[in-house]
Amino acid sequence: TIANLAKRIESLVSNGATVEAPWMKATSPGMNLPLSFAQQRLWFLDQLQPNNPLYNILRAVHVRGPLNIKALEQSFNEIVQRHEILRTTFVTVDDQPVQVINQSVQVVLSVVDISAVPEEDRETEAHRLSTEEARTPFDLSRGPLLRVQLLRLGAEDHVLLLTLHHIVSDGWSLSILQGELAQLYEAY
Repeated sequence: TIANLAKRIESLVSNGATVEAPWMKATSPGMNLPLSFAQQRLWFLDQLQPNNPLYNILRAVHVRGPLNIKALEQSFNEIVQRHEILRTTFVTVDDQPVQVINQSVQVVLSVVDISAVPEEDRETEAHRLSTEEARTPFDLSRGPLLRVQLLRLGAEDHVLLLTLHHIVSDGWSLSILQGELAQLYEAY
């Protein structure tokens, strides 16, 4: 029981027992790393139903005002360089899934100009394109597991679509990514 476990711990501590966490070791480039339990689950589900976009996470952000597309793309590339998980792919080695952290991944900001669509239909077209993006599957073994698309509705009216696979992100970390993006964009 929990109560018995607590008594055992108290007894060990009172008799001078200590526990030291092992030193963390840096991984070597090219090293095959095991998956976390959550990643194993998502990898397994991907093996059962390949090309299933169910675990895609899409964030759409409406951006109004002047936009420096080069600075936006540069910001995304800096974020990917800073976070290994965004450069990670998942492959099978000796019948076991492993993480492979790529040294570099280039994010290409895809720009889709829908400003020629009649104004009353642009929102519908933007929604259609974002739905299409959300339904486009990822290949976990090839990556990158992040896509960035910019819908240009007008000269100073855009919708930024950020799509990640859940194996490398979640809603909480996506919010952090969005905050870093804002800071880096401002810096660039």
